[in-house]
Amino acid sequence: MSEPLDLHSFLAGASVDDAVFALRPDYRVLLIAVDGIEPGASNDRSEQLLTAAETSARSALASSAVEDLPNISAWREVYRSFGAKPQRTRNSVEALTRRAESGLPRVNRLTDIYNAISVLHQVPIGGEDLPSYAGPPRLIRATGTEDFETTAGGEPITEHPEAGEVVWIDETAITCRRWNWRQGRRTALTDTTTAALFILDALGSMSDAALESAGSDLVAHLGELGPAVRVATRLISAR
Repeated sequence: MSEPLDLHSFLAGASVDDAVFALRPDYRVLLIAVDGIEPGASNDRSEQLLTAAETSARSALASSAVEDLPNISAWREVYRSFGAKPQRTRNSVEALTRRAESGLPRVNRLTDIYNAISVLHQVPIGGEDLPSYAGPPRLIRATGTEDFETTAGGEPITEHPEAGEVVWIDETAITCRRWNWRQGRRTALTDTTTAALFILDALGSMSDAALESAGSDLVAHLGELGPAVRVATRLISAR
């Protein structure tokens, strides 16, 4: 049996570069590290959560365009600030909210949970396979030379970000490009993931209380994924 992961030490090493806070002083990130997950297929509980998220999205979009929802609008503004075109590269919560109108994907119960919480709370959430990390996560403004491992046409390729782009990175390569747009293949969640890192991104459009509520909701549902689930959290802000 493998040794339990030191979740608190892993999170203690995480950082957000001063250049990111200079771009958006209102930025906060809630990191949630989880171990002891029992992998499983989508089930009735995750189906109920996804259905609730779809209903919530349809209700919000009945009176507002996707791009005008407050948190989504704020992230579109951020993307423009470092040169990304939000109509072409959508932040993760916008992409999910758009899909929710016709139906969110059913992947596995772990992925289903965090996708549903993202839509319900209108917060971008990244889900990563924690043991695949090489050192702790760092949020930086890229130089443009960093590697990003992804796929194109079903084949693995390595790309590089634009200089100044905001990216999550570990000691090996980029783990997510454009803040919360596209995750790398190395640290992606799988059907056998037993330990994960969740990254909840917030701007000034989202209050501290709303961010805490989203995190608490996610932790509550993750706790249902096995009797040995352990959780550690850390909030990083300019304050």
